[in-house]
Formats: sequence, C-alpha cells, structure tokens
Amino acid sequence: MGPSGSGKSTFLHCAAGLDRPTGGTVRLGGTELSGMREAALTRLRRDRVGFVFQAYNLLQALTVRDNVTMPLRLAGTPVDRAWFDLVTGRVGIAGLLDRRPAELSGGQQQRVAIARAMVNRPDMVMADEPTGALDSRTGAQVLELFREVVRDMGQTVLMVTHDPVAAASAQSVLFLADGLLVERLDRPTAEAVAERMARLGDR
Repeated sequence: MGPSGSGKSTFLHCAAGLDRPTGGTVRLGGTELSGMREAALTRLRRDRVGFVFQAYNLLQALTVRDNVTMPLRLAGTPVDRAWFDLVTGRVGIAGLLDRRPAELSGGQQQRVAIARAMVNRPDMVMADEPTGALDSRTGAQVLELFREVVRDMGQTVLMVTHDPVAAASAQSVLFLADGLLVERLDRPTAEAVAERMARLGDR
C-alpha cells in the first residue's frame, strides 16, 4: 500500500520479472530473476506466477472459459476440472463461461482475470487492485479464495490495494512512499491500515 506514485505497481512488476530493477536483486522461491534471459523469464512467469492486472488483459476473441484456461494451454497442461469449477464458482463466473469479454461488465471481467491467475495453481499470484471493480460481497469471496490458496496450498499472494479492508485480509502490509519501503504492519486491521495510510498522506 502507499499513496499514488509511491511505486506500488513498479514494485509488483519487478517482483514478477516484468520489469528489471535498476539495482538490487529479485528472487522467487530461491530463483534469481535479475540475470535471467527473457525466454527463461517468460517460462517462469507462465509456470509459477499468476497475474491479475487492473486492465484485465482478456482476449476479446475468446470465451470466458478459454480466457481462464489460456495459461494451461500455453503450458501444455490439462485442465483440473475440479479446481477449475471451484475457482470459477468462487469468483462468480460459473454461469458466464460461454460469453465473451465484450458481453461482461467491468466487475465480471475482473473476476475472469482472477480466475485465470489462479487456474494453474501458481507459486505466487500478483494482484494489482484485484477487488477494485468488484462489489463488496464478491470482493470478500475473492479475498477468501486468496486466503484458502495461501493456507491450503502453500501459495503466496502479493497484492497492491488502496482498500484497508482488503489489506486487512493479508498477513502483512508493506507501506511504500516515494519508492521506499517505509513501514510494515503484521496482522493488520482495517482501522490500523487506514490510520497508517492517513499518516503517509501527511508526509
């Protein structure tokens, strides 16, 4: 979390290997990303990282079903039907699988993007404002799915958010200001997150 322009999205992109840092190193599960060639980085992102972008990045020519399973097809991995049904049901798109993105609302497209990020059970899910376009009920369901993935499957979710309630679902909140990590809050509450964000706004 942090004010606009604090470096949240840049941090996320560097952590995912989408951007290369100008200094320091980036490691994912012991794998050093900074010196990897682009082809190796592409394979790592495909196999070990799920992405939820603010702009959704859905393929307009494909159905919801095909958008969600795209990472599996790229990796040559069969669809785990039970996991697919769980993920699409939890994010509320089970009844939309044969539609195309243009037929969906912004919130529905965000749900498709979240399901796509989860479908290959990645080591890490990188989520940039994953609940920003969702109503409170669906947002709560998505956050609970993230918690289940962390608790039951040993995965990691790294989330950028402006919402103190969403941040309170995390184990830890890191606060950025002017490109620097300035504070960490473990076992956060929405009230404590909001108080610290207000303090950062006064910097």
